[in-house]
Amino acid sequence: MSSPTPADRTARTAAATAFGLQGFFLASVLTQLPAIKDRFGFDDTVIVIAVVTVSLVAGVGSVLAERLATRTDSRTTLRVGLGVVVAAGVLLALSHTTVPFFAAFGIYGIGLGMVDAATNMQAVAIQHRYGRSILSSFHAVWSVGAIIGALTVSLASGLDVGLTATILVGAAVVAAGTLRLGPRLHQADGEDPLATMNPVGGVQIPWRPFLMLGAAMALFYAIDFGIGNWSALYLTDMLLSSASTAALAMAAYQGAGLVSRLTGDLWVRRFGETTVVRVGAIIGAIGLLVAVAAPTPAVAIAGFGVAGLGLPVVAPLCFSAAGQLAPPEQTDAIIARLNLFNYAGTVIGGGVVGAVAAATDLRAGFGVLLAFAVVLVVLAPAFHPSRVKAAPAPVDPVG
Repeated sequence: MSSPTPADRTARTAAATAFGLQGFFLASVLTQLPAIKDRFGFDDTVIVIAVVTVSLVAGVGSVLAERLATRTDSRTTLRVGLGVVVAAGVLLALSHTTVPFFAAFGIYGIGLGMVDAATNMQAVAIQHRYGRSILSSFHAVWSVGAIIGALTVSLASGLDVGLTATILVGAAVVAAGTLRLGPRLHQADGEDPLATMNPVGGVQIPWRPFLMLGAAMALFYAIDFGIGNWSALYLTDMLLSSASTAALAMAAYQGAGLVSRLTGDLWVRRFGETTVVRVGAIIGAIGLLVAVAAPTPAVAIAGFGVAGLGLPVVAPLCFSAAGQLAPPEQTDAIIARLNLFNYAGTVIGGGVVGAVAAATDLRAGFGVLLAFAVVLVVLAPAFHPSRVKAAPAPVDPVG
């Protein structure tokens, strides 16, 4: 593979910006859930149902992304998806009754799924152009965007800026970013290995390695979503910490996760995907074991931080490995289908941990996430598949 061109570098910056915008707006919405709860008078159960429903609807968005990308390209798909996110943000901000709110939240779920799929399509295509591992760097920018989004909401809250204005500002940021990055995104050309789009009507998937990667994706997001949703409650209920201390568990995990993703590509180049996933999963399992066995909040927070050092490289490496599973012209479709496991994982992480906690306690619930991390160690060999060189005849019609 030749060295990246200036256009490749521009496309990399544009795609990374899209990752950042996605993380920024998602964090802006999720950190506003207490304010949304107060505006509409929802209880905790309704909020949980709303969040899980968005994950399910996002799967529809990922399917739409596959169909649009195979008819156009990932650049067009990403721009449309970001447009849907902006529209949903405006509707969310202006919703003052339940029905418009849930309609807007559903539209946001579709945009979320489209952007998740299309950003990773772009990232895989650009990685192919670079000829070396760069996937983790894109996901690191997503984490930076999420941190900025959360801090923006915190600042707005401190300044007494209302829910409507805060979400409208977030939507405006995404809209401005989309207009600027759109023309700079990667576009296939005659010399690009992804130039020939998969013909509508067929994608043949090597199911065994694909399902192994899908299982790894689902397990990671189950752990990630489980920590995000239950870690603070675990510290307050099981370890009797204050609310301010409990929030540090998620902060430790996300901060360490950013370090993991910023350095992930370096480790892959040096040691290979399988080793990085295996070691990362082992580190994650150790961290979760510390958290599960923790006698004090400080120990649990440290455990979640250790877990963050190992696990977050799994998601970008899933997409990277998926890019090796099919002929180049079918990569976008494979990425979109793999992305569905993202949302399956969030449902598992929210539902299974909650169900186990209801039957026993949250310590046992996090024991389930520990088991998931151990399974990831076993799945590590799936992260080094052999690229398919030639497009097979279409035998698995889309839709």
